Amino acid sequence: MPGESKAKVIPLHSNTSRVAAARRAAQRAEAARRHPSLLSDPGTRASAEEIAAVVREIDSRRGASGMGPIDEAPNELAQRISAVADYVTKRFTGDYSVDEFGFDPMFNDAVVMPLLRVFFKNWFRVEVSGIENLPKKGAGLVVANHAGTLPIDGMMLSVAVHDHHPANRDVRLLAADMVFDMPVLGPIARKAGHTMACTTDAHRLLAGGELTAVFPEGYKGLGKPFRDRYKLQRFGRGGFVSAALRTKAPIIPCSIVGSEEIYPMIADVKLLARVLGLPYFPITPLFPLAGPAGLIPLPSKWHIAFGKPIETASYDEAAADDPMITFDLTDQVRETIQQTLYQLLTKRRNMFFG
Repeated sequence: MPGESKAKVIPLHSNTSRVAAARRAAQRAEAARRHPSLLSDPGTRASAEEIAAVVREIDSRRGASGMGPIDEAPNELAQRISAVADYVTKRFTGDYSVDEFGFDPMFNDAVVMPLLRVFFKNWFRVEVSGIENLPKKGAGLVVANHAGTLPIDGMMLSVAVHDHHPANRDVRLLAADMVFDMPVLGPIARKAGHTMACTTDAHRLLAGGELTAVFPEGYKGLGKPFRDRYKLQRFGRGGFVSAALRTKAPIIPCSIVGSEEIYPMIADVKLLARVLGLPYFPITPLFPLAGPAGLIPLPSKWHIAFGKPIETASYDEAAADDPMITFDLTDQVRETIQQTLYQLLTKRRNMFFG
């Protein structure tokens, strides 16, 4: 009738639905043809060949789409989580050991190294060269320049050796007594494998086949003003050379560029340092004016270079007690480090970008 609206009939099964259903059926048939295991009893298990075929097809399709095959190696985050979980488990079960110096390798790998890597990779962006000059096993004495107000260079050196050495060796630092007298830092330093800078401990470490590191400048290098940057101070009395001669350990000169700029010392308040019992009290552009923020190191670009080893095996037993031989070797190591520092600095365009 005129004026009446006609009802619209909506088909329940349109051509589009039929086409889609047919496409799905064809896909199921093709999948069943390629992988017959899909039609087998759900309770049965697919063979290794069938699983491998599925994996190969997935990888080929990912490659065709530009995604590439799935990387079977766990990522860095997964490795860290696994290391921490393993560390916690063994702490509860007591399945760990420490050496006579208090070195706890598991604690060092699971706690100390991950924290230091943040600065090593992201803040200082450390470059490492000459790592092949370190011994693959057995004793070795790394001798490095010291700077930066705080001993951060020792921490970065330990990460450089641990992460870049083919055997992931741990370097045992010889540090000042004051480090081990601190309430929190002292026990952590012990657990990380470090000990006091004395000839006795150096000899024990080297005699035990450990890779050991020493900073002969001591506080003289660590607390020198910024105007004297990269100018090596006196190398003490050569006690580290005597230890290397007695144990026939090679001496590896190490030059570190970048540590001088993290806390540029413009003054030293000696009176305040004596009152506080410190070797020096630094004044930097940010400390103490900026308060705790002044303790944040500047993000300078670092380079750690290991030089050719100086062999000591050819010296006789009496060489360690000969002051002339000790002095000559000490001077040779110092001169090698100084010349390498100059060479690295000439290639450096900017202290923050390398």
